[in-house]
Amino acid sequence: MTPEFSRPHRLDTIGAGESRVGIEADAAERTALARRFGLIAIERLVADYAVRRDAAGIVARGHLSGAVVQPCSVTGDPVPAKIEEDFAIRFLPEGSESGDEVELSEDDCDTVFYTGGAIDLGEAAAETLALALDPFPRSPGAEAVLREAGVLSEDEAGPFAALAALRKKL
Repeated sequence: MTPEFSRPHRLDTIGAGESRVGIEADAAERTALARRFGLIAIERLVADYAVRRDAAGIVARGHLSGAVVQPCSVTGDPVPAKIEEDFAIRFLPEGSESGDEVELSEDDCDTVFYTGGAIDLGEAAAETLALALDPFPRSPGAEAVLREAGVLSEDEAGPFAALAALRKKL
């Protein structure tokens, strides 16, 4: 199945030096991605890559820029968000993963496996966007709705809330 936002970049076009590649999702691709990720809308999705070969595979570093509208996790109201995310991705051929666990440092790349003669920069950008999204977006009215439903705030339910209640009784 072809992803909603596919931008194949042929391996035989990647030389020894670094090449620059810019991609942008069109309206239909953004609509399909919004549906896939459970968003109200994706208003903009742009990624700029610096692609190069290294000893293990292909490395793509760059920046993703986007504008999305997420549903509030409490009310369902629209919550606009801007995404600005730097990334580093290592593309490796499928089957090249080892069974050994490897300790990763903060500077290490995310790993994406590919088959065939191309890497998909569009799908990599879509996955980067998905990872950058707030998992629990809140609208301005969320706190009032939660309070009305009897949900305690972190301050009221935290470990020191019980001590504060005891202090008031003394």
